[in-house]
Amino acid sequence: MSDLGSRQSELVRALVAGGPLPIGFDSDALSVASTALVRKRAGAVARHLPIEASMLGDRFGSLFVTWERSHPRSNSAQEAREFLDYLYSIDALPRPARRWWRFIALRR
Repeated sequence: MSDLGSRQSELVRALVAGGPLPIGFDSDALSVASTALVRKRAGAVARHLPIEASMLGDRFGSLFVTWERSHPRSNSAQEAREFLDYLYSIDALPRPARRWWRFIALRR
């Protein structure tokens, strides 16, 4: 890999995977950019879960940040399903009544 390619990989790891700060980059600017990317990712997931996002209100963002730290980026629909499972597992949302499980399974 070229030196440029290597530095780009380091930057991507720092932005989205909690990697170390690459030499020559401002830590504050990198933190701002990383936060913006997490918010963008959370917004994409929230668009798949409008009811749940509404139910959680301001808690949605902080719960998503906690979850996303240990979940690599995939497509937003898959992330929405996995995040919803996480929300149920920590009792952040009530599990839907049994009759709704079929609907949720069809959404997958």
